[in-house]
Formats: sequence, structure tokens, C-alpha cells
Amino acid sequence: MKLVTAIIKPFKLDDVRAALGEVGVTGLTVTEVRGFGRQKGHTELYRGAEYVVDFLPKMKIETAVPADQVELVVEAICRVAATGNIGDGKIFISSLEEIVRIRTGETGNEAI
Repeated sequence: MKLVTAIIKPFKLDDVRAALGEVGVTGLTVTEVRGFGRQKGHTELYRGAEYVVDFLPKMKIETAVPADQVELVVEAICRVAATGNIGDGKIFISSLEEIVRIRTGETGNEAI
């Protein structure tokens, strides 16, 4: 079992959700986050004053999937989240030791 965490641009959330549904992902956790990478924020002008926006709004998507489904999930996210511009985001994949469904007590892949 793997945990796939994707950091994407906010306006791509609906597209990513639909693409993950098409490859069989049944559950997601979505969090509004802020951060920066190589783009290091940007400068904006507000009422004649310039200020630096260090942290840009992003969406963090987390989903637990069976190990054999990871490649499909990553391809789906990359296909729809890419704009070709800096700041498209990143995908992190981590191993999960165990998953337990609280309601039924199911464990492992059955709990996903």
C-alpha cells in the first residue's frame, strides 16, 4: 500500500479529482496549503505599494492506493495537473505499513 501526496495548483483540483475517479480512486483528502518552490513567490502591486507574496496557494491531495495502482494514479495526476509552467507541483509517494477502517475494523487493501 502506498500514500500518494500531490501538491497542485488550486484551479486543477476538479480535473485531478475526475481523473483519479476514472482510474478507480475512491477516496481523497484535500487540504488548502501555501508554499513555494523554485518560483519563490512573486511581487504584486496593491494600492500603489509593491509587496512580495512569498507563499502561493496550493492544494494538497492525499490518497491511499494499492501498490499496483500507484503508476496509474501518478500518470493521471501528471496528465491533468500539468500546465507546462513553473509551479505545477510535485507528487510524493510513501509506503504505508497498515491501514485500518475504524467503522469495520478492516485492515490492509480491504480498508482502502
